[in-house]
Amino acid sequence: MIDIGVNLTSSQFDKDREAVLARAHAAGVTGLILTGTSLTESRAVAELAAERPGFCYATAGVHPHDAKTFDDTTLNELRELATQPQVVAVGECGLDFNRDFSPRPRQEAAFEAQLALAAELQLPVFMHCRDAHERFMAILGPWRARLPAAVLHCFTGTEDELNDCLALDLHIGITGWICDERRGRELQRLVSLIPSERLMLETDSPYLIPRDLSPRLASRRNEPAYLPHIAGRIAACRGEHTAELIAATTATSRRFFQLQE
Repeated sequence: MIDIGVNLTSSQFDKDREAVLARAHAAGVTGLILTGTSLTESRAVAELAAERPGFCYATAGVHPHDAKTFDDTTLNELRELATQPQVVAVGECGLDFNRDFSPRPRQEAAFEAQLALAAELQLPVFMHCRDAHERFMAILGPWRARLPAAVLHCFTGTEDELNDCLALDLHIGITGWICDERRGRELQRLVSLIPSERLMLETDSPYLIPRDLSPRLASRRNEPAYLPHIAGRIAACRGEHTAELIAATTATSRRFFQLQE
């Protein structure tokens, strides 16, 4: 299994990061894509991934929450980071009109600049969209043909939004949101509509711990070792065998990020 979205530099992992990695490996996770959400975090995940070749990889980007810090210097530093062999995608980038931690015009400008960078370097792009579907699609659409691949991570949208994404040839990342008996019901229905060659798995840890883990854990911290549980839930919703789902999504993730066996 490959976990395509891990926030391994989160302070929640500071006390036991090595143990988290060991538990992931023991659970059958064979690759982690470490998410860069700011220039500082992108540097940090690139360093972590370089120390664990063949198991950890990194993205380089600026999340819409931090778009207010994005400038030409940021872009140039991201370009340098993205030339390192362990950096396999540009992002996390996109739009977040739910929190609006950065002004919307700054979010849009940072998103488009990172799409241009991904097109320039011919790297996949790892994207975020929350409560901003219309603007997200309007900005992404003109760039899509110039990008080698693009994934919308942590998809939680509507059927119409999913169809828009699939029509634009996007890959879709599914998290433990699907394990939520309240918020995840719509996603449980929609996940069967995603072609297997477009579907990828992620924890988005330490966030979005699966709510249906049994027994319930005292900690609410998610980690990559729970990816098999998420895979099993997705397989059940799709009416597939878990082993087949894992094989298909792993192959898809390897193709998407151009990872060696």
